[in-house]
Amino acid sequence: MKKNTRSKTDRDQWKVSVFAALVAFLTYASVYAYRKPFTVATFDELSYFGIRYQTLLIIFQGTGYMLSKFFGIRFMSELKRIGRWKTALTLIGIAWLSLFLFALLPPLPGLFCLLINGFALGFMWGIVFSYVEGRKATDFIGSVMAISFIFAGGFTRSVAKWLLLQWNVAEQWMPFVTGLIFILPLLLFIYLLERIPSPDTADIEQRTERIKMTAADRKQILGMFGAGLAIITGTYVFLTVIRDLRDNFMSQIWTDLGYAGDYGIFTRTETITSVIILIMVSLLVLVKKNMQAFRLIHLLIFAGFVMAGLSSYLFIIGLMNGAAWMQLVGLGLYMAYIPFNCIFFERMIAAFKLQGNAGFLMYIADSFGYAGTMLVMLAKELFIVEADWPSFYARAALFCAMAGIAGVLFSLAYFNRKYFLSKTSFYG
Repeated sequence: MKKNTRSKTDRDQWKVSVFAALVAFLTYASVYAYRKPFTVATFDELSYFGIRYQTLLIIFQGTGYMLSKFFGIRFMSELKRIGRWKTALTLIGIAWLSLFLFALLPPLPGLFCLLINGFALGFMWGIVFSYVEGRKATDFIGSVMAISFIFAGGFTRSVAKWLLLQWNVAEQWMPFVTGLIFILPLLLFIYLLERIPSPDTADIEQRTERIKMTAADRKQILGMFGAGLAIITGTYVFLTVIRDLRDNFMSQIWTDLGYAGDYGIFTRTETITSVIILIMVSLLVLVKKNMQAFRLIHLLIFAGFVMAGLSSYLFIIGLMNGAAWMQLVGLGLYMAYIPFNCIFFERMIAAFKLQGNAGFLMYIADSFGYAGTMLVMLAKELFIVEADWPSFYARAALFCAMAGIAGVLFSLAYFNRKYFLSKTSFYG
C-alpha cells in the first residue's frame, strides 16, 4: 500500500515538474519577443557620436538591463510570492509600450525607449524563476526554462527577420509588431505560472525553503561567502561578455560569414544547441547529493569554457569554418551559461542550507556581468577596433574562455574548502 502511495506521489510530482518546466520555458521564451528582435535590424545608415545606431541601441538596452540587475539584488530577495503576476504584467506592458514609442519617436529619443525596455525586462528572469526554485526537480525545470535563452533568441529573431523580409515591416516598427504577435500567448503563460503548485514538504526537505530575505540575511550570506561570490562573479562577467556579444550581434556575425539572406539560420543552430544543453543539464536532477551536484556544475562550466575557447582558436587559425565555429562556440558558452542561470545558486543554497533565495545571488552576478558587456562594446566602438565581427568575437571568446577556466577552478577549490570546513565544524 505504501509502495503504491509513493508511486502515485512520484507520478504527481513528475506531472507538476513537466508542467512547471513547459510553462516557465514558454513564458520566458515569449518575453524574448520584447527584448531581442530589434537586433536583426541593421540601421546601417545611422550613426551618432561615432558609434553605429544599432550598437547604441544595444548599449542603451543593455544599460537598462544592467541597472535592473543591480536594483534587483534587493528587489528579488524581497519579492513577495503573492501578486507576482501583476508585477510581471506591469513590466511587460512597460517594455512593450517602450517599443511603441521607439517606433514613433526620432532615433535619438528612441535610445531612451530601449533603456526603459531593458530596465523593465531585466526583472523577468528572477520573477519567472521564483515560481520554480526550491524543488527536487528544479535542475530539470530550470534547464528547460533556461534553454529559452538559446531557442527563443533564435526563434524570435527568425520571426523578426520574417517580418522584415516577407512582410516588409519597417525596421523601427518591427520590434513592436513582434511583441504584438506574442502578447496573447504571454498572457496565457503568466496565468499558467500562477497555477504551478508551491514546493511540497519533500522539496523543502531536500532543497531548503525559499523565503523572502531581510537586509540581515543578505549581509550574513555575503559575510560567509564574499570571496567565493567575488570569484564566481568575476568568472560570470567573462562568460556574460562572450554570451551577450554573440547574442546581440548574431545577425552581423552570420551576415559577415555569408548567411545574410537565411532567416532560418538562427532557429536551426540554436535549436540544436538547446536540445543538447537540455539533456546535459537536466540529467543533474538524478544527482541527489547537493554538494556533489554543485561540483559537477563547476566541471560542466569548465568544459563549456574549454569548448568555446578551443573552437574559437581553431577558427582564428583557419582550421574550422564559420558555421561549425558558431555552432560549437554557442554550445560551449551555453554549457557554462545555462548552469549559472538555473542551477548553480540553486544547488549552492541547498548544499550549504542557506536561508534565502536564488534570485538574490543570481542578480549579484548578473549585474556585474552586464556591466562587463557594456564596457566591451563601448571599447570596440570608441577605440575603433578594426576587425569584422567574426574576427573580433573569436578573439574575445578565446580571451574570456581562458579567464573563465581559471575562475571556475578557483571557485571549485574555494567552495570545496568551505564545505569541508563546515562539516568539520559541525562534527566537532
